[in-house]
Amino acid sequence: MAPGTDLAELARDAAGCTKCPLSAHRTQVVFGVGDPHADLMFVGEAPGRDEDLQGEPFVGRSGKLLDRLVLEELGVDRSRFYIANVVKCRPPDNRDPKPDEIAACRPYLEAQLASIAPTVVITLGNFATKLLLETDLGITKVRGQAYPMDGWQLVPTYHPAAALRSGGVVLAEMRADLIRAKQLLGWHS
Repeated sequence: MAPGTDLAELARDAAGCTKCPLSAHRTQVVFGVGDPHADLMFVGEAPGRDEDLQGEPFVGRSGKLLDRLVLEELGVDRSRFYIANVVKCRPPDNRDPKPDEIAACRPYLEAQLASIAPTVVITLGNFATKLLLETDLGITKVRGQAYPMDGWQLVPTYHPAAALRSGGVVLAEMRADLIRAKQLLGWHS
């Protein structure tokens, strides 16, 4: 995919992708949605059942929590950011994506990042964080700060599913990470 490839063209290309075994079991590719010129981008792990059926990332319980937190802490809804996943097809039984699946989808994510050119990228959970930071460290070790990348800042935080499972501390730390992103964006209440 050439630099400057637009998102609609990338999405069409991804829709026909058969680079890994996940393509055989998907209902549809879950490419990404939102403002193609957003200053803020979220990157999650992989689509789940609801996402596979609807073709949009983060539409289940985790997505509803994420939308609520973003609205409460940043004062914006999905029309103001872009959201995608590392892997564009649902892994069977919501298992973790495998390295070859991540490698097959990586060019799509890199092209999304290049096309959108966000100011801040918030990674949701271990898979997105490890991939974009190129680290083996888990989310609990790397969250709590911002990382300068090539022209943008990365703010790692927990996947919303972790907050649904754990509540309290994880939710508070997610809120703190969103506030960190808001400060980097220069957005004021």
